[in-house]
Amino acid sequence: MMPSARESLLDAAFAALARRSWSTVRMVDVAAAAGVSRQTLYNEFGSKDGLARALVRREADGYLAGVERAFAREGDIGERLAGLAEWTVAHARDNPLVRAMLTGCWSERLPSPPLRAVLSATAVPAQRRADGPLPSPGDFVAHVRERSLAVLVPAKAGKGEADEVARGAELAVRLALSCVAAPAGEGGVRDLVTGALERRAVG
Repeated sequence: MMPSARESLLDAAFAALARRSWSTVRMVDVAAAAGVSRQTLYNEFGSKDGLARALVRREADGYLAGVERAFAREGDIGERLAGLAEWTVAHARDNPLVRAMLTGCWSERLPSPPLRAVLSATAVPAQRRADGPLPSPGDFVAHVRERSLAVLVPAKAGKGEADEVARGAELAVRLALSCVAAPAGEGGVRDLVTGALERRAVG
């Protein structure tokens, strides 16, 4: 299948999930919404569980791409970390799968594939990746730390400065996750992160 057809199937599955619980989403309806046969859907994902893993993997990748965009914006380190936190909260609010992945709280309406890798017999590279390990909340935090070191730390920075940036990045994303679970008050997560980082003198 062309990548665009796979994306159309994932889009159809995500749209179906917005209307009903995953347990009532039917493969035949997903295929019809994407304009392909049910057999084509099974050839691509293997099963409904495979479709669920692929959908979760895609939404996880979308979040990680957002981390990269936040780090690539102009501004000092503190501003970019505050922007990351703000985007994390907004994205989790709008996307129930991202919210579940970031918090580890999966409602009965959502697919909840095991995070461990599963046996994969597919020849589809994208599905083999989806059948691999899926990220836990801790994995997302670790990714933000690692990317902050790779993107935000100047090449000539010492270990102390690098460690401070990594700790600031972890603080920002953990504050964001807390605001996903319990929304921030006036000023939102940006003010929380900015204040915390100023006290740590990050950025």
